[in-house]
Amino acid sequence: MNQPIPNSIRRITGGMALAEMLKLTGCGPMFGMGGFQLLPFYEACRVLGLKHYLINDERCGAFAADAWAKVTNRPAVADGTLGPGATNLVTGIVESLNAGIPMIAITGDANREHAWKNMTQEARQIDVLRPVVKEVIRVEVIKRIPEHVRRAFAVATSGRPGPVLLDVPEDIAHSEFDFDAADFWIDPETLKAQARRTRPDASSVERAAALIAKAERPLILAGGGIHISEAWAELEQFAVAFGIPVAHTMSGKGAVACSHSHSAGLFGRYDRIANALIGASDCLIVVGCKLGEIATKRFALIPPGKPVIHVEIEPTEIGRTTRTDVALAGDAKLTLLDLAAALGNGKAAAAARAGYLAELPKRMAEWRTGARDRLESTESPINVGRLMNELNKAMPADAILVADGGFAGHWGGLMFDTKAAGRHFLPDRGFASIGYGVPGGIGAQLAAGPKRRVVTMCGDGGFNMSLGELETARRLGTSFVGIVFNNAASGYVKALQHAVYGPGSYQSSDLVEMDYALIAKGFGCHGIRVSDPEKLAGAIQEGLENTSTPTILDVVVTRDPAKMLPAADNRAALTVKKGDRPV
Repeated sequence: MNQPIPNSIRRITGGMALAEMLKLTGCGPMFGMGGFQLLPFYEACRVLGLKHYLINDERCGAFAADAWAKVTNRPAVADGTLGPGATNLVTGIVESLNAGIPMIAITGDANREHAWKNMTQEARQIDVLRPVVKEVIRVEVIKRIPEHVRRAFAVATSGRPGPVLLDVPEDIAHSEFDFDAADFWIDPETLKAQARRTRPDASSVERAAALIAKAERPLILAGGGIHISEAWAELEQFAVAFGIPVAHTMSGKGAVACSHSHSAGLFGRYDRIANALIGASDCLIVVGCKLGEIATKRFALIPPGKPVIHVEIEPTEIGRTTRTDVALAGDAKLTLLDLAAALGNGKAAAAARAGYLAELPKRMAEWRTGARDRLESTESPINVGRLMNELNKAMPADAILVADGGFAGHWGGLMFDTKAAGRHFLPDRGFASIGYGVPGGIGAQLAAGPKRRVVTMCGDGGFNMSLGELETARRLGTSFVGIVFNNAASGYVKALQHAVYGPGSYQSSDLVEMDYALIAKGFGCHGIRVSDPEKLAGAIQEGLENTSTPTILDVVVTRDPAKMLPAADNRAALTVKKGDRPV
């Protein structure tokens, strides 16, 4: 525990007490838009020199906080004032809740003396926010602010991490109280996920080890929990020691480097070779993955009777979507260490599976041959596969790619290759909302620092939703490269309409084509419009070299709905079964 601050009794406002506790946590950036209720808190941030940044939309503030936390595994802070400020946070908070990302959300609330007397902007905001956070902490007694902040961080970073709401009434924030300095302390073990690590039952570990030991074609399915646990080294050591390939979800990309000899790439709705490996496997080891709709192709990917070992920090997720033979409820890092210890020396197992592992590069080469028409396309408008290929060539090993919801995430999930283990790919797959790209770039760049490069991808529809945050990005000096897939459409929806109803059957999915490079220049950012695939490499490099302002690459991509999504199942010949969601 860190030491209390040196004074004994001090009379300060509730807003100052809140800010002083946050300073003790060493918290990262805070994103918000002020109002009267939290005015003393904002003043305290100024006095204490905390990094609080004005955002133009509270939803984007929550997105930026989520991206910062995804990079650091530390809680960021997003705040909103009474009513619309609080309710605007919802979409961004749900992303963190579903993805298991720690966040502290602070909302100002009505003065309790006048609450429910038609106060301006008043709403049942706690009722709105309660379902989208791990815990609601309403500050009813000013003295308890230090205790409540400690609780918020402990809940946000332990178990399956997630957002916690601190709801602060106006009179609490504005009132003064004689605080005892001894109350101002923080538990440092709660400042980063994964806090309070847990191990699974030893007998369950032994049963799982027995299944793995007898398997000839085991396969690891890694999700985003690997990143939350920071279990990259343990996963690689386990996979190599026992000769087991690793496939990943979109959120789990980077569990091992995509270039690693044991990487089987993405599995689920889109894949390279992993889905076939799942079908042929005799033991699936699921680590830090919820096995949701995308990862399981709407719960149809894993054949009945397939032996499944599920490692998951949240016990109630085990067996929720897929029958499980051995449940290992615990932290991914510690559980992998326990499994390795139970299996013992892996030399014989790795040697026996050498032929199995040798299939991976051959299968991956075959996939690349099949994808060459996209990866090396010279067509204009530009095929997104060509754009992804150029990004793979240009991005440094420590760079971060942020992917908006919709098809930007799917293209990145399938086509982007991480060059090192770690969370170098940030898709907002918790809620898959569009509009994440620009604020996600802000949060990721602040977390990564000025020397690491951050690239964001989003469609023109998603960019339209948050382009006002270019002002924020410029003001904060976050010099990320933002790539806009300009297809003058809500591309994911148009591709679905094409697949389900046939060519020409499009409703409310077209946009007016905009020159986003010109718009970016209007914000004081660098803008480059690219319509020739041969100029992609130069434009990407120009963006990566510009570290003085954000750069927007306005890339004119295919208008053909049959080519808007990355895999073969979105071609015009796609057969759609009633009730199915094909892409």
